[in-house]
Amino acid sequence: MTNAKAPLYILLLLLFIICNSCIKLNNENSQADINFLTDFLPQHPNGDINVVIEIPAGTLEKWEVTKPDGKLELEQINGQPRIVQYIGYPGNYGMVPQTLLPKSAGGDGDPLDVLVLGSSVKRGSAIKAKVLGVLRLLDGGEQDDKLIAVQADSPLYHLNSIEELAEGYNGITGIIETWFSNYKGPGKLESNGFADRTSANEILELAIAAYKEAQE
Repeated sequence: MTNAKAPLYILLLLLFIICNSCIKLNNENSQADINFLTDFLPQHPNGDINVVIEIPAGTLEKWEVTKPDGKLELEQINGQPRIVQYIGYPGNYGMVPQTLLPKSAGGDGDPLDVLVLGSSVKRGSAIKAKVLGVLRLLDGGEQDDKLIAVQADSPLYHLNSIEELAEGYNGITGIIETWFSNYKGPGKLESNGFADRTSANEILELAIAAYKEAQE
């Protein structure tokens, strides 16, 4: 490279860095303005749900949407980031906005948890998904159910039930149940198996109604 071309090369490099920084800043600012609890509807007209992704598939950092500000933050334990000490999440993990499952109904007072099967998506994405069923879990003796859903653009989207998932894609339900039963360590969580789509939708409807009641 000649000396005459060097200033042009440096200028282009600086412009590239500035543009990338602006894009990153805009993305951070746009997410900072979002309330993930309130800014998305829980359901689509066809019954599919919106899921705000807190933990992308395959990752280990435990992020969560906080209440009541609806911001996405990395969980802390004793001042340290919470990192799952297991293999990465087997799907995109998140919550259904504008839902609340009260303790009186066996919940934990938080929005509904969902595992969405499909390709990994960016943290903070709000994606459309179809509910197939629910995994019944006990965490320290307390109910901690997880809705199981499939991403709208996934090859699995044609499925309509946990039974179809198990029959058509051998091993997936076993992977999900094994992962949730063990990711916190031996004996921490207990699985009571899967319940069907009707049961999952009953939980969803209850959580939507409870959220609306809490806003009144």
